[in-house]
Amino acid sequence: MLDTLHQERTSRTDWRKEWYDFEDAAYLNVAGQGPLPRVAVQAALQAIEWKKFPHTMPDVTGFELPNRIRALIAKLIGGRPDEIAITTGASGGMAAVAHGIDWRPGDEVLIARGEFPSHFTTWLPMEAAGQLRVKVIEPRARFLTAEDFLENIGPRTRLVSTSLVRFDDGVRIDAAMVARACHDVGGFLLLDVAQCAGAVPMDVQALGADFIAASGYKWLLSPYGTGFFWARGEVIDQMRPGPSYWAALENADQFHMLSTSGYTLSKGARRWDSPETGSFFNLAAMEASLEFLLRIGIETVRDHTGNLAKALIERLPRDRCALASPASAEQRGPYVCVVARRPGMTAELFARLTAAKVFVSLREGALRIAPHLFNSERDLDRLLSILSI
Repeated sequence: MLDTLHQERTSRTDWRKEWYDFEDAAYLNVAGQGPLPRVAVQAALQAIEWKKFPHTMPDVTGFELPNRIRALIAKLIGGRPDEIAITTGASGGMAAVAHGIDWRPGDEVLIARGEFPSHFTTWLPMEAAGQLRVKVIEPRARFLTAEDFLENIGPRTRLVSTSLVRFDDGVRIDAAMVARACHDVGGFLLLDVAQCAGAVPMDVQALGADFIAASGYKWLLSPYGTGFFWARGEVIDQMRPGPSYWAALENADQFHMLSTSGYTLSKGARRWDSPETGSFFNLAAMEASLEFLLRIGIETVRDHTGNLAKALIERLPRDRCALASPASAEQRGPYVCVVARRPGMTAELFARLTAAKVFVSLREGALRIAPHLFNSERDLDRLLSILSI
């Protein structure tokens, strides 16, 4: 009964008013850039006013704003605020893991072929420096699965670095299965959740991961240069300390007293906060977007985008296009990828869509179609009218 009421409420609500008018564009590219909702734009404008007139900015903003962000992210992912660092994107979290683990001779890091470049730019330099070995695994079938990792996890596996939802085809990995296999050999699981945080309900305990990294500018509807890093509480104390931003010190808000009270890092994940953590231009808007997402409910986003994805798959002109994502919603993230059946035609379709002001991404030779609450089947009509030509 509650599910039915939730669906009825979702179907009756016109969420488009929460964003500024896209005018004559059909924007289906949240996997590339998530547009700021109205409340976030207004918060960003207020932050600009603070810088315009600094005497109007509350003195505690630089310390309290990041902590409010931690609390909101904790609610979003089912973690604790002290397990969350504020970063400028997913790469910051990956770097924290890379420098925090005490690597041993022969340690392996597993990455799947075609993974997002930040995984390779994190781990390949460390392999070149002789600190570990990178093993790139190949999927057995068309789409990557948890079983592909399980077949390669062994005594030397120290870490699996993978996206929960792949950027190139939308595949969603069974993270809990991979986590169990990692833990059985004493290894860790690092999840990049950039393509699903804010779009699908998430519980870090159920996922079983040890580390989670995310950028904020996609499904979290936040500015570019925002993100977070989550580390499981019991793992944080196992990590090697390293250089930290001074605001991660205990009693940092009393920084004028630190020279007499000592320089001790705070407990928890804030030691990995990006420098200039309280960047209020970014964080004011991020706070408003996170509050917005929690207010409407991530289930609402999931249901709406899921219904649009289902309609797109059902209406896809199969004589001209083929699905490049798993058909099953359980095996796919919040978007759909398609390709033209004719070789070389996908790029031409992308150009036609752009000319018609239907905006999607072109990734790895496929059209990535990522709707949100501001989209409707009318946007799909415009998309499919081009794909059917």
